[in-house]
Amino acid sequence: MAAEQPPKIKLVRVAHVYYTHVNIDDAKQFLLDFGFTVADDRGDTIYFKGYGAEPFVYCVTKGEANEFGGAGFVVESLEDLELASRTLPQATPVHDSDAPGGGKRVTFRDPVDGFPFHLAYGQTAVPMAAHLPELEYNFPETKHRTVNRTQRFQKAPAAVHKMGHFGCCVTDFAKAFAFYTTRFNLKPSDLVHDAEGKDISTFLHLDRGMEQVDHHAFFFFEGPKFHVHHSSFEVHDFDIQSLGHQWLRDKNYDLAWGVGRHVMGSQIFDYWYDRSGFIVEHYVDGDLVDETTPISRSEAGPDSLHIWGPPLPPTFLQ
Repeated sequence: MAAEQPPKIKLVRVAHVYYTHVNIDDAKQFLLDFGFTVADDRGDTIYFKGYGAEPFVYCVTKGEANEFGGAGFVVESLEDLELASRTLPQATPVHDSDAPGGGKRVTFRDPVDGFPFHLAYGQTAVPMAAHLPELEYNFPETKHRTVNRTQRFQKAPAAVHKMGHFGCCVTDFAKAFAFYTTRFNLKPSDLVHDAEGKDISTFLHLDRGMEQVDHHAFFFFEGPKFHVHHSSFEVHDFDIQSLGHQWLRDKNYDLAWGVGRHVMGSQIFDYWYDRSGFIVEHYVDGDLVDETTPISRSEAGPDSLHIWGPPLPPTFLQ
């Protein structure tokens, strides 16, 4: 008789990512220009935060190779962490975290490609560092700003609010999809198939019942070799995003793709390469879903990723 499937581990939100960089000074400067602030600088390890309540959203460590160190999700309970420790592949025991915010954590290994995946519980939130104004726009027939109320901005990086999602290229889509959707409360918002009808990509949201959540917290697509594709961070609005785009251009960083509007998820996107060649994204205006949202299925094609913006670079999905 087949073994009984353990209950799903309940994820609350995606919280942070880990990267190793050979040149930590270049990494630090890029992350500051990207819109993070330093939460804790320990020399060879630096934690960065946004202006939201997460104690950190990006951890960079100095190392001998540029490597992705996995993403971290907050779980609903200590029992979820204990379940993860008992049942997930190569999982560590539940242990104290020495990262900003403290709490407990478990690290396991993805069963397909072996990359690390982190789960956290009991972190202490930090006070919001800013409350940015929601601007009022004047439309042709509806004017929201009265006379002499202007829109004025200052050049600056696009301040990051929170981590929104991350994505990877995996070597066995079907196996990865089965694992993440049966072991966690991850549910597809979108499934993308090839011309033969085989599913090759998915955008997964956190199934939190009727709680409204982001269109996706994790996505992956199939390819010949595992790699992280990008990590994505939400900023306040399109003006802030555009100011950040100009800031990074003026600093001579390399643009990966943008600015444009996605189809799946609807986000306005702006992708950049850091100095180590990793892609990070600013996004605004993403869709929300809940348990009533139907799973969308579509065929992969040149127009499936964006409705406006520059052409998709030929190397973007490699």
